[in-house]
Amino acid sequence: MAPALLSEEMNDEVSGLDLDTGLSALAYYTRSYLPIFENPAASDTHWVPLPDEVRNYKKLKRTQSVAESIGSNSSLYSGGNGSSNSSSSIISRSSSTNSLNSLNSLNSLNSLRKLHFRDHIWTYSQRYLAAEAVEEAAAAAMSNSAEGEVEEEGSRDGMRLVQLLIACAEAVACRDKTHASALLSELRADALVFGSSFQRVASCFVQGLEDRLSLVQPLGAVGYNNIAATIGSVGDTDWEKREEAVRLVYEICPHIKFGHFVANASILEAFEGENFVHVVDLGMTLGLAQGQQWCQLIHSLANRPGRPPCRIRITGVGLCVDRYKIIGEELKAYAQKLDINLEFSVVESNLESLQPHDIKREDGEALVVNSILQLHCVVKESRGALNSVLRIIHRLSPKVLVLVEQDSSHNGPFFLGRFMEALHYYSAIFDSLEAMLPKYDTRRAKIEQFYFGEEIKNIVSCEGPARVERHERVDQWRRRMSRAGFQAAPIKMMAQAKQWLGQVKACEGYTVMEEKGCLILGWKSKPIVAASCWKC
Repeated sequence: MAPALLSEEMNDEVSGLDLDTGLSALAYYTRSYLPIFENPAASDTHWVPLPDEVRNYKKLKRTQSVAESIGSNSSLYSGGNGSSNSSSSIISRSSSTNSLNSLNSLNSLNSLRKLHFRDHIWTYSQRYLAAEAVEEAAAAAMSNSAEGEVEEEGSRDGMRLVQLLIACAEAVACRDKTHASALLSELRADALVFGSSFQRVASCFVQGLEDRLSLVQPLGAVGYNNIAATIGSVGDTDWEKREEAVRLVYEICPHIKFGHFVANASILEAFEGENFVHVVDLGMTLGLAQGQQWCQLIHSLANRPGRPPCRIRITGVGLCVDRYKIIGEELKAYAQKLDINLEFSVVESNLESLQPHDIKREDGEALVVNSILQLHCVVKESRGALNSVLRIIHRLSPKVLVLVEQDSSHNGPFFLGRFMEALHYYSAIFDSLEAMLPKYDTRRAKIEQFYFGEEIKNIVSCEGPARVERHERVDQWRRRMSRAGFQAAPIKMMAQAKQWLGQVKACEGYTVMEEKGCLILGWKSKPIVAASCWKC
């Protein structure tokens, strides 16, 4: 029985060397077990860990002969009494059938010896690699766990900051100066200008809430202090910071470029086949230097199929006359290089004071009106100012009016509603800035504080005529334009817009969507800027 037992045990040992069995057993180890690395003194032996069913390790010496192997293993499996003589007596008392079985076992061992050396090294290699994989997976799990804890902690801090902002806005709305001041003190410690994206946007809202609270009259009084005189005044230094911030927004963010792209494509289509063309630009894109939009349009008109127009007229409307004139001279010089006849003029007026006779139109010319982030400034509670501007534009009978505006509702009648909508909208914008620029990049801080931050403070702290950032959703603009006698001209350039988005190398996360004939630039599906076209 002993040789049969020996053969059966050895077959179990061979199965223990199978790769699948070894690797599957590794999954049940709390940590990888490689005794050869733990016991350097046993360099002349190999220990092969077997599956759980086999509890004993078999010690195999590399210098053993076949006979020694038989003796040692026979001794081991006969009870471990330790003598080769006892093993021989056990074998000698076997029957002839058992002798035949012993011979078969010997042949099996001879083949096992050759198989064992090869599989022995291979198995150790595989188990070592598997152990490395387990250690790497454990390290990754620990790292992910740590990152998850950091993210969870950051999420908790963000939620707390949101709750503080909303509670403070409610206290300011209720004119509870004591409670609002206490909350503002807490917010100042958490809303860091160089913190996370939400901390940075929160810092802008905190500034707006502070300004609004400073102008709140005691309970029982009506209205606010003179906000226009206190906050609306802007010094030369502030204008310089604002101008630099506008330039940085144009260079880094796709918002303004998107409006220029859609506007120029629509204007080119309207000017197709026309020899005398006239563009009326409301606000000259926030006074952006170099007139980038019109340089691109002049180049496109000069290189359009057929003949370029015989004359191009551009009329800028706004109060920054000196700046506009400089832009006009630069545009004339650029057009001259392309053999284009360009005329440039300025109407010194804000949009609310614009009169029909301010814009000179000549017979036979095709006229378009361009408004990039401008018309929301004349949306007032009475609607009279906007309606007046729209009537003047309608009287000009433009071939197309291009309207590009922020697609958000920051003109609601209730302060808390505007506050929540603005918090959602600008959080998306600050998220996009975090994806585009490093944390301590001064360009990012300038864009946030002197461009978007100024918009936030105007929405949060100002009321009446001083509140000019009255952004509205594209659906509201549809209703306003329809009441003014305009008809929607669907923009059919979705494919070109997506191609443009790839060409400008905008940060991954920006999207272009089409909605009822309008094109909308968004950040992760949150609408940011909407472009629409209108005809009389």
